[in-house]
Amino acid sequence: MDLKKFKDFESSLQRLEESYKKTVENIDSDLYKFFRDSAIQRFEFTVEIFWKLLKNVLKKNEGIECNSPKSCIREFFASGYINEDNAKLFMEMIDDRNMTSHTYHEEVAEIIFSKLKNYLYGMNLVYEKIQ
Repeated sequence: MDLKKFKDFESSLQRLEESYKKTVENIDSDLYKFFRDSAIQRFEFTVEIFWKLLKNVLKKNEGIECNSPKSCIREFFASGYINEDNAKLFMEMIDDRNMTSHTYHEEVAEIIFSKLKNYLYGMNLVYEKIQ
């Protein structure tokens, strides 16, 4: 595994967790939307780093080439790194990342933020498994 890619993921995951926690702490504050939007932005780039890390792990460990986020998730599942529930979660996560990076609506932001806790949990499981 590429150590730089792993460290980038580790760092971005930590920043996303910090941002998520800060948003939850400020849920009743005037700053809530600012923190929520920051968490969503961090979510976007963490997901990008995440799937590229999966791509790297698959190439190095399994000799498998994948060229899109969803194909990498399917291959990661097929190779036994994650279970079916996590594969479904990550597919949904990719869809949500695509939605946030192509449009902005308050309703969408709220929905995505409400899912961040599960996405963080799933990505942390992968982090623990591949370190």
